[in-house]
Amino acid sequence: MSTPIYPSIPAPRSAAALAWPAALALAAAMGIGRFAFTPVWPLMAQEAGLSLSQGSWLASANYAGYLLGALAAVAWPIRRLRGTLAASLLAVALLTLAMPLWHNVAVWCALRLAAGYASASAFICVAAWRAVPAGDPRDAQASAVTYAGVGAGIALTGLACLALMAQGASADTTWIALGGLALALSAIAWPGLERQAAPVRAQANAAPAAPLPGGIPRLALHYGVFGVGYIIPATFLPAMAKEIIPDPAIFGWAWPLFGLAAAVSCLLVPRLARGRDSVRVWRAAQALMALGMVAVALWHHIAAVILAALLVGGTFMVITQAGMLAARRLAGASAPRAAALMTAAFAAGQILGPLLASWAARWGAGLPQVLAASAALLALSAWRLGKITTDDDAAGHNAIGPRARSH
Repeated sequence: MSTPIYPSIPAPRSAAALAWPAALALAAAMGIGRFAFTPVWPLMAQEAGLSLSQGSWLASANYAGYLLGALAAVAWPIRRLRGTLAASLLAVALLTLAMPLWHNVAVWCALRLAAGYASASAFICVAAWRAVPAGDPRDAQASAVTYAGVGAGIALTGLACLALMAQGASADTTWIALGGLALALSAIAWPGLERQAAPVRAQANAAPAAPLPGGIPRLALHYGVFGVGYIIPATFLPAMAKEIIPDPAIFGWAWPLFGLAAAVSCLLVPRLARGRDSVRVWRAAQALMALGMVAVALWHHIAAVILAALLVGGTFMVITQAGMLAARRLAGASAPRAAALMTAAFAAGQILGPLLASWAARWGAGLPQVLAASAALLALSAWRLGKITTDDDAAGHNAIGPRARSH
């Protein structure tokens, strides 16, 4: 019998005990490597006199790096998860710490590009990592705890920036603090990840990549549409809050609230959606996200921003979790490649979203119109996902929590 790719974990341990190292890894890789720029951007714009166009280039560089990292994993499947994850986490921390060393937009773009690449590699490794054996009833809960790390990282980053702004810290100081935080989170997580990876043998790491099932590209297409719709509110939510209430002690809470909603939703959904098909959960979450976007598009009030933070922040990681869970269970042995393809589709959507928004702005559309159009796109995708749900229900692949008994 061949050695399993993923480690076998003793049954008595809880899902939370098994998954917290991966959650901390995602908090560093995604909460800081991917999303730290959003709360730091107002400081950078104020101190360096950066324009919105320059800020868009910095954000787009990170999106492009994330896409390149995902495409690289599709072309050259990651077979040494442990080594790649370690290198990626270290790169995220060092690249964040390097931001204050130069005050040049081109260099900053290069650093954000590299950080995006490292974030994608880390996310793909964690998405393919099994804290529990396949078929274990704790699988969904372990997945929930793992993906809650992204929201927790966003909330922690937002709170750190809020505290630093209150003390009058500069953007340089903030980047150094966030880089140190990424290093600390990774250092705390690594011993737990090492213990889980101990049974993995070299021949398992060298296992040949399996072909992707036909349903994975369809899932990836809808996952890319999710990226298009999600990135608009995720990029502009703090700016919208600042436009309504300029006081940083108030608008600064928009991003921590977004992250907190993401973390809490990851933990609650497996309980509320136990036994339900993961693509059905995806559809419901995407519909709620669209509702939050419509609210902030139609109602120019801080209450609408809070509602959007809760509905968009509270669903984007649910969709991520449900989509990756569906892809991983459908892909089987080719889970790393499936995770890479899904991540590449999402990253492409994140790049396409701002480009479409910019194109719409040239024709006179404002942010409310762009948000409404994005919400309509998400709703259409949620409706079309119904066909995939029907197919996967019949196959019995994708239940969240303990699977329903076969009929």
